Amino acid sequence: MWFRNLLVYRLTQNINLDAEALEVALATKPARACANQELVTYGFVAPVGKGPDAPLVHATNGFLLIAARKEERILPGSVVRDALQEKVEEIEAEQMRKVYKKERDQLKDEIVQAFLPRAFIRKSVTYAAIDVASNLIYVDASSTNKAEDILSTMREAIGSLPVRPISVKIAPTATLTDWLKTGQASEGFFVLDECELRDTHEDGGVVRCKRQDLTSEEIQLHLSSGKQVTQLAIAWSDKLSFVLDSKLTIKRLRFEDLLQDQAAQDGGDDAAGQLDASFNLMMLTLREMMPLLLEGFGGEEIPQGLGTEAPASVETDDPLYDQAVSYVLTSRRAGVSAVQRSLNIGYNRAARLLELMEAAGVVSAASAEGSRRVLMAPPAGQVA
Repeated sequence: MWFRNLLVYRLTQNINLDAEALEVALATKPARACANQELVTYGFVAPVGKGPDAPLVHATNGFLLIAARKEERILPGSVVRDALQEKVEEIEAEQMRKVYKKERDQLKDEIVQAFLPRAFIRKSVTYAAIDVASNLIYVDASSTNKAEDILSTMREAIGSLPVRPISVKIAPTATLTDWLKTGQASEGFFVLDECELRDTHEDGGVVRCKRQDLTSEEIQLHLSSGKQVTQLAIAWSDKLSFVLDSKLTIKRLRFEDLLQDQAAQDGGDDAAGQLDASFNLMMLTLREMMPLLLEGFGGEEIPQGLGTEAPASVETDDPLYDQAVSYVLTSRRAGVSAVQRSLNIGYNRAARLLELMEAAGVVSAASAEGSRRVLMAPPAGQVA
């Protein structure tokens, strides 16, 4: 139960993440097998144990562990393209006419539907850990798409999940570059032997170093020429090591033998005990390490207005925020799907925009059914 990657999210408001309540909520979105004509399904599974009675939430010492499974039918694009080309050529030869795009698209859909029942099925599981006391969610993924899948499905199950990626006051690239220039990281952290350097120019090059002496003159020359550090391997104390990138994504996370040996000793002889002990020790270690890591980047950046009583405005780096507010105030519709369709964006981003509007007093908090009321008046000249 040692995570290998970390994407870290901050809960921006207090919500009920009691293990029993979360268990009931997640049970409304269970994982299931793909039906014959389904490309993909997604839902929650037991993170520990198997069988219908295994809980969907594993709780220990205030830490919660959940897991979601994605099941998808794998239909190679080349197979579909070949079949489509054969069908088009057959029609054009027999009917002496050209097959245009609209008909090609229809033929492609028919081919996909015919092939789906015979397609291979691939399954993958994503884990997420919640530190309730620290209001942090750790997703074991290096891909934001994977993280958004489990977070958005949690949001659908719970009704509201106000989270944002963790952010810091000093640009990560600036801090990582300074650490490499000086050869000294923040207190308790140590620079290892791997990095990625990027030229700041639009068409600039990339230098990747592995198992290299990063204090060498060659590395310093790259830095003096203006290259910035976008990935850096670092270690903390004698407990873990990882590669940190410019988006604060933690990759190739490795907990040292000292911790693994302790977990093995604490867990006893059975597999369930071993899993529980390793999860608990992992979370205690992350709870200790994460504030120190964020402090090394100037501390965590908390946008004004998040979690407060309706301030006049909210700082957001989403360029669509103002457009989303305008749409909600004019249409008087504050649903995730409505915002998603209006702006042609993903579910998770639309939900996040509504959470920002909630913090700014534009819309109400979501009800038990997930609906919101528009609290502010429509723009001048517009009739509600």
